[in-house]
Amino acid sequence: MSIKCYECQCKLRLCRPGGSISNANTSDWNRSMYCYQCQETSKNVACVIQGFCGKDEQVAEFQDLLIYILKGIAQIAAARKDEAGSIPALNWEVAHSLLMTAPNANFDAEKIQQQMRKMISLRNELRTAADLDDWHDAATFELDGGKSGLYAKEHMLYKASRVGVLATRDEELRSFRETILYGIKGIAAFLHQASATGKEDDQICAFLYEAMAATLDDTLSLDDLMMLVEKTGRYGLRAMALLDEAYTSRYGNPEITEVQRGVRNNPAILVSGHHLDDLEQLLEQTQGTGVDVYTHGEMLAAHYYPWFKKYDHLVGNYGDSWRKQAGQFRSFRGPILFTSGCMIPPRQEGIGDRVFTTGFAGYPGCFHIASDVRGKKDFSALIRLAQSLPVPDEIESGTITGGFARNQLESWGSRLAEAVKSGAIRKIIVMAGCDGRMKSREYYTEFAGKLPADTVILAAGCVKYRFNKLVLGDISGIPRFMDAGQINDCYAIIAVVLKLKKILGVDDINKLPIVYNIAWYAPHAIIVWLALLSLGVKDIHIGPTWPAFITRSLARILTERYRIAGIHSVNEDIAVLMTDNA
Repeated sequence: MSIKCYECQCKLRLCRPGGSISNANTSDWNRSMYCYQCQETSKNVACVIQGFCGKDEQVAEFQDLLIYILKGIAQIAAARKDEAGSIPALNWEVAHSLLMTAPNANFDAEKIQQQMRKMISLRNELRTAADLDDWHDAATFELDGGKSGLYAKEHMLYKASRVGVLATRDEELRSFRETILYGIKGIAAFLHQASATGKEDDQICAFLYEAMAATLDDTLSLDDLMMLVEKTGRYGLRAMALLDEAYTSRYGNPEITEVQRGVRNNPAILVSGHHLDDLEQLLEQTQGTGVDVYTHGEMLAAHYYPWFKKYDHLVGNYGDSWRKQAGQFRSFRGPILFTSGCMIPPRQEGIGDRVFTTGFAGYPGCFHIASDVRGKKDFSALIRLAQSLPVPDEIESGTITGGFARNQLESWGSRLAEAVKSGAIRKIIVMAGCDGRMKSREYYTEFAGKLPADTVILAAGCVKYRFNKLVLGDISGIPRFMDAGQINDCYAIIAVVLKLKKILGVDDINKLPIVYNIAWYAPHAIIVWLALLSLGVKDIHIGPTWPAFITRSLARILTERYRIAGIHSVNEDIAVLMTDNA
């Protein structure tokens, strides 16, 4: 793939195909929809009529208004410095709300309206106990209600059209604010999952409020906001560590595991998304029912945890990453449960009536499984449907190996260090991040396949589905491909990088023979990227396109401080990354 610049001859390679780094112009300001938080945004500028993800204009507007309400809550919470971040119920709802606005997560306008009503009520209760003379409109505005006491839809849409992304007219200021916001959404994903298993961190929550409130502050300079971008990365790293602690303390340290890709002759349920706590509850409720359970996409990592190995009806992994779900869901035949994002609208006949959602995921017409006040969920409707449907069609066979999470990779630190010292391993390539539907992502398959035989790939996230079936062999018993797990498990990769820095005795993390080729799609990958920057990592390549929300000023700072680069052709990038100083 080649990304060409049409305006200048610079070497940064940060331009989007068809144009340079720029955002909305004045002709866009009257648009009620302007969304550019995912990698597949229209023309890599913005979706302004309908999202490439499938969300319509109304959903986009409601998501913008929900974000605006959350910013008002953040200002109030930040003003209550003695209590900021220490209200678990509020923290949960804020994280939940943020994730309802993430890409491919919630397409249900009514559910988002309900959440807005809830959050305005919580905001107003919170404000009565806070002391500040000058509240922002986000902390005080009200929407007209009818006799029912519910907010009128037309008032919501009117307000939403004035508080979205383009409410910040200055494109450079907007770029910094949106980068912070998308990083916060990534942190919220880690917090949401950690909280579901009982782990909290008040200081991370307090930072979320501080950062969201700062996006309302017109007195902050770009330098102030850049400091906040970097601080977002530091708290992202802390949130990743919290989730690692939450999952390993609950489910044990992941083990290197071969996961089956075939099927058995039983009716089955397919679980997609990220939330292991939902899978745990489903497995408990399906015991003895004759229903098998398969993982899909990012849920593949569940097989690596000792806790889940006790369930003999957790059979294997079905299919690839989320991009192929339409056809593969038809072949599966049974019901599908979305525990978080990564959803493609299930319009196809025979699929939509088998899709269930839970948590912050949602799609109109799909059955939503809510939790009770204790966080428990009733999956009986899902199980009954599975029992009435045919068994899955087998679409592949064999196994996939993974489980190289933090404990495993750290234990391999000395072996990796010795292989580096001996020259057996010349470079370790971090290929973490997201998959997507664009043809340009074939780059990652070609890149992994063409890497020299003296390289090792450390992977996390669903980008691995682009190359996890390649036969890459090993180097003196060290696999050339090691999957740490979900995008959330990038902390494992960071842990081994820091361990290698200590073992090899280098004073600068950039002197390690480790290079980074990060594929992004959504805020999960953005916060991983910012976390790496917080450690001082430089020369990260990010693709397949440069984020549309990053303008030239922010890009210039990132390239000057961290030597960030886009991707180009596979051969050229390998040549650059394999140099001694890369």
